[in-house]
Amino acid sequence: MGRGQVQFTGRWSNGLALFAREEEAMTSIDTHSNGTVATRVEELTAVFERGLQENLGVGASLGIRLETAGDGYTRYYLDPNPATINAMFTVHGGVIATLMDTAMGSAVFTKLGDGVAYTTLELKVNFIRSVTLDGSRLTCEANAIHVGRRTATAEGRIVDANGKLIAHGSTTILVLNPEQ
Repeated sequence: MGRGQVQFTGRWSNGLALFAREEEAMTSIDTHSNGTVATRVEELTAVFERGLQENLGVGASLGIRLETAGDGYTRYYLDPNPATINAMFTVHGGVIATLMDTAMGSAVFTKLGDGVAYTTLELKVNFIRSVTLDGSRLTCEANAIHVGRRTATAEGRIVDANGKLIAHGSTTILVLNPEQ
């Protein structure tokens, strides 16, 4: 583990991180930048504990999980399951887009200040190959590219367990500052 990181186990729910006391993948959170990342994670945790308790959100239904979060960076994973497939018995494109949107949005969120929220304005996903239910984990890495006062952008890539590119994309985020 690097300087300024803490270990915890993580669960992703409805586009935000939820941290549970489970023996899932160990996750590291970068706590430099005056604790901003840690503060964002705490906020996400409070909001989405309720979501999991009440079985709300795409994280609860699809199984998206947070693996790593840092300053402008996140990595999430999804183990495809029957809830994620389409009529062709491949992972639905909307599920892949949701995984990417979740990762890119949260990468931006780690860079936002106290009381600042966000929402997706635009999402562009390039699908490279289909995904079957063969037990191959999908991993999405996302990076915030620009974070301004009104908008932000991020990029993401999804690969399978063999490192093959499944999809890549970008997003434009609307930064929602509290009224001044």
